[in-house]
Amino acid sequence: MSVAAVTTLRPDLALIAGHVQPATRVLDIGCGDGTLLAALEAERGCDARGLEIDPANVADCVARGLSVIQGDADTDLGYYPDKSFDYAILSQTLQTTRRPDRALAELLRIAHRGFVSFPNFAHWRVRASLVFGGRMPVTKLLPERWYDTPNIHHLTIDDFRALVKEQGWSIEGQWFLNRGYQTRPANANLLAEHAVFLLRGS
Repeated sequence: MSVAAVTTLRPDLALIAGHVQPATRVLDIGCGDGTLLAALEAERGCDARGLEIDPANVADCVARGLSVIQGDADTDLGYYPDKSFDYAILSQTLQTTRRPDRALAELLRIAHRGFVSFPNFAHWRVRASLVFGGRMPVTKLLPERWYDTPNIHHLTIDDFRALVKEQGWSIEGQWFLNRGYQTRPANANLLAEHAVFLLRGS
């Protein structure tokens, strides 16, 4: 993928796009406005499809010629056959699902590999907001207030790693972001605002 194309994507999406192999089958779950799908089709030659809960986003994607259907990550992944895709992607969607463990299991059932990205609620700024301010943080990465946020499960990098180990899945790649830039994996649970993982099922 060209540098120009990568840099126009949100940082976690750019990381994912840069590690998807060309000409593969991809499902983006919670694809939003289809930005990643369009990049994967144009720059990687992928057979890229999307599942999105918001009907307005679905309509916009379809109007742009993207293959997107309306659906819910919590209930509709079961309709896909085993290993239908080379990659399935949950980008900033996992924390909004009712049962993240089940959503991940479905992700790794329908695809050979799964990309997962999420905000790290153990980042030091989140901790500081709770310790010194006594309130849930509102930041650029977490802009909603506690009562109107779509995030219903606040997970950390260490929580995610523990779940992966518990389920017997494999981590094939992991990347960490701070203020949109890649950071070292050392002390990622404290220092990274955002995490991206590439998983393979058991």
